[in-house]
Amino acid sequence: MKIAAIQHDIVWEDRDATFALLRPQIAAAAASGARLAVLTEMFSVGFSMATDRIAEPEDGPSAAFLRTEAMRHGMWLYGSAPERRPGAERPRNVGLLVAPDGTVTRYAKIHPFTYAREHESYDAGTETVTVDVEGLRVSLFVCYDLRFADEFWMLAPQTDCYLLCANWPESRRLHWQTLLQSRAIENQAYVVGVNRVGQGGKLGYVGDSRIVDPLGELLATGAGTEALLVADVTPERVAEVRDRFRFLPDRRTYPLALDPAG
Repeated sequence: MKIAAIQHDIVWEDRDATFALLRPQIAAAAASGARLAVLTEMFSVGFSMATDRIAEPEDGPSAAFLRTEAMRHGMWLYGSAPERRPGAERPRNVGLLVAPDGTVTRYAKIHPFTYAREHESYDAGTETVTVDVEGLRVSLFVCYDLRFADEFWMLAPQTDCYLLCANWPESRRLHWQTLLQSRAIENQAYVVGVNRVGQGGKLGYVGDSRIVDPLGELLATGAGTEALLVADVTPERVAEVRDRFRFLPDRRTYPLALDPAG
């Protein structure tokens, strides 16, 4: 399967303007032969805490846009948006995976970015999500989740590819680059990390989007400007790597009893 990472700019808190920017980029991803294209975190408005202005109901304009484009091009699309559930006081930062028939699978960001006080504006999710995308087992994450290996480890046996949409600032770009490769290496799975470019909320973003293979090799990278990255991803490659290097069975994910005397 070909996967496309769409490294794009976002017009701050302006959905319609951003949708206009994204339509030709999604069309280009489809033309490349990609079956799945990944956008960024809060892809339509930017990483804004102004939920009074940007929060949407479930199946609001961002989900509707992804559904329209997925059905138009007969492909899968993934990106996150600020969605509020019926009856909820606060929205969540929700990853939306839309199938070619318009079906939407939701993953709510488990780790709000407290450094930016995201936890004061958005509720945290509580459940991991893995989806079969045409034979490829895909697990969904959003930005800051990348810093927390536990969920990645837990999902590894049932995951071929992790998707991460992000608004990761330029000032910590080394962390983003390193952690994407680390998650691929330690879980022997593909990682597709897609970050925005441009300016938003007084922060600068340079992308550094990348598609990483199960051995940590970079299959496609982009930095600085809008870009379309495409790479072939197969579950067979994951199985091959895990069979050749049988590291996952050596994992210990439970608390180990340690003798304090050594």
